[in-house]
Amino acid sequence: MIRIIRGVITILLCSWMLWHQGAVVAAESSVSKTAQKKQASDDTLVFTPQWMAQAQFAGYYVAMVKGFYREAGVNVRIEHPSSTQPAMSRLRNNECHATTLQLCQAMQTIDGGFPLVNILQTSMNNATVIVSAHGKDPLTQKGARVGIWCAGFGELAMCMANKEQLNYQWVPFAENVNLFVTGALDATLAMSYNEYYQLIQAGMEVNEKTTYRFCDHGYNVQEDGVYMNRNYYLKHREQARRFAQASKKGWEWAAQHPDEALDIVMQYVNKYHIATNRVMQKLMLAEILRLQMDRESKKQEFRLRPDMVQLANRLLLENDMLSREITYEELTDEGRRSTE
Repeated sequence: MIRIIRGVITILLCSWMLWHQGAVVAAESSVSKTAQKKQASDDTLVFTPQWMAQAQFAGYYVAMVKGFYREAGVNVRIEHPSSTQPAMSRLRNNECHATTLQLCQAMQTIDGGFPLVNILQTSMNNATVIVSAHGKDPLTQKGARVGIWCAGFGELAMCMANKEQLNYQWVPFAENVNLFVTGALDATLAMSYNEYYQLIQAGMEVNEKTTYRFCDHGYNVQEDGVYMNRNYYLKHREQARRFAQASKKGWEWAAQHPDEALDIVMQYVNKYHIATNRVMQKLMLAEILRLQMDRESKKQEFRLRPDMVQLANRLLLENDMLSREITYEELTDEGRRSTE
């Protein structure tokens, strides 16, 4: 009961923070919204990554700059989200046609009544870790104050904490590791390609003893994939196929030419004035490409694995994070027959 109450408080606090961010700037004018919807309804495929410009999305930047989308015959525009317009909100409002989502998020979205289809899977491994302070093992810190993203991505951590009866006190944070670095938290969730390296650059003690990697403990659920509204997809299959193939080509090129891909990433980082540096983005790109390699085949497979869908279903259902099973067919093009 206490865990449930804490979870509700965390959700309410995150909701308030996100609402407050939106209230700080005035709502966009109706003219602007109409223009955005018109832009998203023409022949251009608007793609919105789930976060700001960074190496996590290198393959898409490469596909744009190297002309892979143009060669595939698809007109693509990349528009990043903002604090007032998250990627999933843009997709729901028809302000973009495709976005990136983690598998668990996609399943919960479908469970909530919004149909999605996975058109390209890039992640083959889970990147979530917990990093503890003071040289401690995260599994020994029962009742610890642990940072968790307001935007989500913490489902597996909650599943693990429940199973291990850790009674963590989840403390929401927006986008960086400041709470942990200043000593306000006992531990924090992090992505192995992002916050993990932020902690290292901040001089924190980070090693195998203080780091719990979910992929090594029975929680290796795939993360980033490209998703479309299924209703849009059914009317634009060929466009979706070409976009996916060109994006895949972009990621394959990035893996073969990481230094040049990093140059392209930094063009986007500088364009959007992102507070980062080349060293951080180089580390991120290398880790993202590593996570794209399937552990068994040692290849970039670019496919959603049915066994990982089953694992995600089991974990989320056991922890009341889904109301029903979300099948592999619902997540992929194989579900088209049931919707036509």
